Amino acid sequence: MITSHMNGYVQEASGQAKSHRERAVDCPGEEGSLVKSPHSGAHMERIQHYQEELRKRREEDSRGKHDIDPNASLRLKKLSQNPKVGIDNPTFEGKEKATKDTCSQDPVAELEELLQALKSMQHCLTDAQSQQDVELIMQLLVKEDFRNAYTIYSSVSQQMSRVGPTSPLTAQAQDLCQEVQKILQSSQQKEGLELRALLTNPHLQAHDSVAGQEMEEENVTQYLGETVKLVRLEKARDTPLGATVRNDMDSVVVSRVVKGGAAERSGLLSEGDEILEINGISLRGKHVNEVHDLLQQMHGTLTFLLIPSSQIKPAPHRQTVMHVRAYFDYDPSDDPFVPCRELGLSFQKGDILHVISQDDPNWWQAYRDGDEDNQPLAGLIPGKSFQQQRESLKKTITDRSREQQGKLWYAKKSKKQRKKSTSNLSKNTDYDDILTYEEMSLYHQPANRKRPIALIGPTNSGHDELRRRLLSIEPEKFAVAVPHTTRNPRIHERNGREYHFVSRPSFETDLAAGKFIESGEYEKNLYGTSTDSVRHVINSGRICLLCLHTRSLRVLRSSNLKPYVIFIAPPSQERLRTLLATEGKTPKPEELKEVIEKAREMEHNFGHFFDSTIVNMDPDQAFHELRRLIDKLDTEPQWVPTSWLC
Repeated sequence: MITSHMNGYVQEASGQAKSHRERAVDCPGEEGSLVKSPHSGAHMERIQHYQEELRKRREEDSRGKHDIDPNASLRLKKLSQNPKVGIDNPTFEGKEKATKDTCSQDPVAELEELLQALKSMQHCLTDAQSQQDVELIMQLLVKEDFRNAYTIYSSVSQQMSRVGPTSPLTAQAQDLCQEVQKILQSSQQKEGLELRALLTNPHLQAHDSVAGQEMEEENVTQYLGETVKLVRLEKARDTPLGATVRNDMDSVVVSRVVKGGAAERSGLLSEGDEILEINGISLRGKHVNEVHDLLQQMHGTLTFLLIPSSQIKPAPHRQTVMHVRAYFDYDPSDDPFVPCRELGLSFQKGDILHVISQDDPNWWQAYRDGDEDNQPLAGLIPGKSFQQQRESLKKTITDRSREQQGKLWYAKKSKKQRKKSTSNLSKNTDYDDILTYEEMSLYHQPANRKRPIALIGPTNSGHDELRRRLLSIEPEKFAVAVPHTTRNPRIHERNGREYHFVSRPSFETDLAAGKFIESGEYEKNLYGTSTDSVRHVINSGRICLLCLHTRSLRVLRSSNLKPYVIFIAPPSQERLRTLLATEGKTPKPEELKEVIEKAREMEHNFGHFFDSTIVNMDPDQAFHELRRLIDKLDTEPQWVPTSWLC
């Protein structure tokens, strides 16, 4: 049995999950009735009740722990009779007094003391250079600008050294501002004028008053030893709350804040917050399904009583959207590992997904391309590394199952063959070889550099006929790459027109260097299409048309040619027989079946490389659709791998 550890939960892979680990508190599109928020006074009464409980508990604890009978011990009895037992250390006592005096000492007095100390030191120095250095410091200390600056520094340092309060110190901040302004009144220096202008800026003065209002709004207080706050959110019918909750013992905890919802936009709910109440209704002991049903009926102002998460929150960072093309089909209803099935986003191979959050590396938040307006909340999709691990595990299980099925045949292998088979199995688990997503970017082809068009399809699918038709109708717009060959030229052939005639060693050298998109041997002569030949057509301003085998796609995509790949799929077997009959061909039924199966195999193994697919039901319709796709490259940007643009 396979188990997965995610979000602190263990999920069995066999069968469907018995219950949701997370539950969306509301789902888009479901109707509910308006539940008004109770008056905030009722909340304050309950909070005061919680505070009273807390105070009584602390008093009981303190009685048991700190009420010590001095008569219980002879030593304690003596200490209580004479608390001044022991020897006072005058050194530490002096330091304590000095510390207290320093905190309250006037900055100007501090400078005077320092000045007197420097004068005394100057008389003791015999070195002329040292006396000159002390003189420079004394001149600096008597300057008015320096004294003003030191006074400001002392005032700010005292404020900074104080223990941070739980509420905004509006009065203290205003007093500090007034004190600094008073000091700067006599200063005409540029820096002083700038600082005075900054301190009188209404934005700076408004900070504490805004903080005070915010603290008043959230009503931060204490409940059973925990910080509690009130949060109010407006939940509209067309905007879901956008959060999932989970059960932690008898508590209800915010598990995930989903992009696009009211919770994410407000920034008031965080992952890990425990929800005590919603609109006066206690959630302690409730199952997440009950919370879901409760919030489905609530709209308008929602008042949450929360215990904020104790987790250390990372510093806020700018979220960047990553655009990816999916290389696998995904249906959350068939995934037992998805943390919240209601928020799972289904997609198909080839779909463009806009990933807007990767905070959870296992479950990204994303939108499907084109669904942003119809999809108010982001959906959950498997993260890249998580999906690669799952695919690798699935492949390993499949390989082991096949191994068990052929155990007798496997046992007959030699020891060397068994070792080789095992090593191949380990190599197949390389995550980089498992296709999940590829990062994409929008690209608009330049007017003078057209993207080459690669037509892919099985024999008799019609892709070669479509290419010839384009070349015959618009030869000034379309062209083919001149291939290379090692055979000798014929009488009517000219080098660079029909073929590039090269020697076999030269051809093999270029082939080893990866300069050929495709190559082959026929009657002991080598033939191939090079990237340089394709680039020559592109540089001429025309569109290069290629008819390639699927195995050539990897080489073509790894070049910098930015191809647009169109798969020409055959129609049904009966329709294919009719189309071939119009061309005078009479294929056998097994040949027709082979074309259909070959097309399915090509689409399964290489479909992630296809930009578009045309089903050749009718040659004329297929030709017009091909023209439309090619013309669209001039008018609309297309998604291409980001690596092509680096």
